[in-house]
Amino acid sequence: MSKVMAAFANGLSLDTLNSGGPKMDLSRVRIELLSGLTVALALVPEAVAFAFVAGVHPLVGLYAAFIVGLITAVLGGRPGMISGATGALAVVMVSLVAQHGVEYLFATIVLMGAIQIAVGILRWGKFIRLVPHPVMLGFVNGLAIVIFLAQLTQFKVPGSMVSDGHGMTGGQWLSGNELALMLVLVVLTMGIIWLMPKVTKAIPAPLAGIGIVAAIVIIFGLDVPRVGDMASIEGGLPSFHIPMVPLNYETFEIILPYAIILSAIGLIESLLTLNLVGEMTNQRGGASRECIAQGLANTVTGFFGGMGGCAMIGQSMINVKSGGRTRLAGIAAALFLLAFIVIAAPLIEQIPLAALVGVMFMVVIGTFAWNSLRILMKVPRTDAFVIVLVTVVTVMTDLAIAVVVGVIVSALAYAWNNATRIRAKSYTTPEGARVYQVNGPLFFGSSDGFVELFNPMDDPKEVIIDFADSRVVDQSALQAIEAVASKYEAAGKRVQLRHLSPDCHQLLTKAGHLMVDSDDDPDYALAVDYGVRTGILAGDH
Repeated sequence: MSKVMAAFANGLSLDTLNSGGPKMDLSRVRIELLSGLTVALALVPEAVAFAFVAGVHPLVGLYAAFIVGLITAVLGGRPGMISGATGALAVVMVSLVAQHGVEYLFATIVLMGAIQIAVGILRWGKFIRLVPHPVMLGFVNGLAIVIFLAQLTQFKVPGSMVSDGHGMTGGQWLSGNELALMLVLVVLTMGIIWLMPKVTKAIPAPLAGIGIVAAIVIIFGLDVPRVGDMASIEGGLPSFHIPMVPLNYETFEIILPYAIILSAIGLIESLLTLNLVGEMTNQRGGASRECIAQGLANTVTGFFGGMGGCAMIGQSMINVKSGGRTRLAGIAAALFLLAFIVIAAPLIEQIPLAALVGVMFMVVIGTFAWNSLRILMKVPRTDAFVIVLVTVVTVMTDLAIAVVVGVIVSALAYAWNNATRIRAKSYTTPEGARVYQVNGPLFFGSSDGFVELFNPMDDPKEVIIDFADSRVVDQSALQAIEAVASKYEAAGKRVQLRHLSPDCHQLLTKAGHLMVDSDDDPDYALAVDYGVRTGILAGDH
């Protein structure tokens, strides 16, 4: 715990603006600031749209994007990551807001943050390592599709969508010249982003795409949907606000289930994004620190009228591909966003949505793991199934459910594969004892197969079970060994256990199966004899 808190405290130093990234100089500062500006521009419509999904005022989403983005940029576990209000959280919040009001949402976000801080202090973030690579591929593919589908709402007439209590729905699609012009501007933005790096890298390609297309629209007065058509983003500085809810057990019962779900979704998406950004920037670690930063950010957000948030894979990809590698880019993005709200709202509201859609479409193309389509027929069928399953579940439900389902299926597949590996070679020693050399892990999945390996009725009086190539893993394995021993006891025969490793020896001792300590046999060449009449195992594993 002390290591986690020490690493967390490190985040308060300004020296960490470039920790884990390239050396900070004027050229790097320029790149980071421009990358942050690009991210801030892309954050505006996303935050507004997710606020609509959650059924709250747009400023609630924008304040969350600013506060969560700023705190996680300074204190988070991965320089280059961008956090803010996300759709994965918004779809959970909508029913809470519809039933109990926005004040209960603020209280929930505070509790959500406290849970995430606890997870970070307990260092549970390390369990993200248990997410298999096929689940990661399904995660990025599903999220890419979700980002793509989210952009389609921008092709509807502004203001025509309504809330059904579960999010924004309905709406009239653009048609005719309006749709054609929108598509042309989207394609133009994508073309600029693709071409810009070949011309110059002085300006991030997404920023160039937004700037050029916005200039064309404003100069020629083109009638296309703009940011201001979604909602006004003008407002003041966020102010401290204690959630106006009764401080009693009934309130706790209402907000606790939502807080647990939101904290789980937020941490899963943040930690998977942490890994993804880490692969792109050659960085490792920081899971527990990221949990604490996300928790602190959400706790503060709940007290300043924000809807909470987590890492945003789309904006993180924009940042990384725009050259953002240090904490400065994330800090700049948050501060630019605040400046948009307080000072530059009239200007930002003139940006055409088509330019921002074009940027996000390029994010979709860059995020989707296209190589996963190529390897589907080459990897094991179980892995291919997990990739497709996680992708589909991510699109149909939400990220947390998809990851949990993917991990469970992968774990079951792993257990089944190991269950089928249990086998044994047998031979008779010159002294007449029967030796079984067990191969493969002995655990709940292989315990039945282990019992079937032996033939108590036909074996001689002395039987040796050699575990040199096996592992005794769990209580089911101990029960299987006892079952075998009982059969030999019933037949009036004697059993020895050999080559049991120290950790397995400890497992057997804790379970009360070892009467004799085997410290006198440090090489574990031969286990202590097993007395079948006592019903107690003796040996080393």
